[in-house]
Amino acid sequence: MTANTESERVAERLQRSSARHSYDPDVDVDWQAPLVDGAYGKAPERCSLYGTALWERLDDGQRAELSRQEAAAAAASGIWFELILMQGLVRHVYNSDPTTHNAQYALTEIADECRHSTMFARSIEKSGGVVRRPSRTAHRSGKIFGAICGPALLFAGAIYVEELADGMQREMMRDDSLQPMIRMISRIHVIEEARHISFAKDELGRAWARHGRVGRELIRWAIAGMAYVATSELLHPKAYTSVGLDPREARQVATANPHWRRTKAAWAAKAVDYFTEIGLIGGPSRRLWRRAGVLD
Repeated sequence: MTANTESERVAERLQRSSARHSYDPDVDVDWQAPLVDGAYGKAPERCSLYGTALWERLDDGQRAELSRQEAAAAAASGIWFELILMQGLVRHVYNSDPTTHNAQYALTEIADECRHSTMFARSIEKSGGVVRRPSRTAHRSGKIFGAICGPALLFAGAIYVEELADGMQREMMRDDSLQPMIRMISRIHVIEEARHISFAKDELGRAWARHGRVGRELIRWAIAGMAYVATSELLHPKAYTSVGLDPREARQVATANPHWRRTKAAWAAKAVDYFTEIGLIGGPSRRLWRRAGVLD
């Protein structure tokens, strides 16, 4: 079976799965239901300050509020990256034969991401999230990444961010103590992103094989930089000000918090293992992965 035939086989399978197992967040999320008083946005042990002296200073209401604000910040970062991904997928289709299953599945994924971004935006508004946009650094980095990324970098970036979100949201959707809205949103995203990850891995395998030694090293540095920025965007200073904490102090404490580093590493583990296996993580650029807190 040729690479092109294999690409078509994978894309056709994913198209059939999309037809059977897709959601409409306008219908499948109960946006009219009130939020549950006191319910967390994510498990307390997955909050960035958990286990620190700052966490001990917060009462239970403040801890729950911080968890909701951190969940909203993660949703805002999800919108940021999905917009970058959609730009890349549009270019992918632009350079493809639109009659192929590959191009048509890419269009299907774009439609999924449009719904996801709208869903995340509505969840931020519904939960009273104060973080609506990424940091200035992430916004500028996203413009650069979107402008320079070829197929290998595009699909590697998709795998990293989607696996990071998947690790977080698989926990959320199974936790009955969390806000029902957040659990349902997590379930929708996990189910639909599983197809996106499969597509990205199939595309990355071919794109990575086309690069030589120099090209691969450049991609290693670029994906390490993207991973560092994307992981950093899980936190936002405004989330801390919402519970009366000094944002600079709280960010420093969170960055140094070994419990938070273990949390990020757990969420990113599938992507890190996969990238290590295919050679995308290696050499001097490993330092950026360690700075991101996802690699020992």
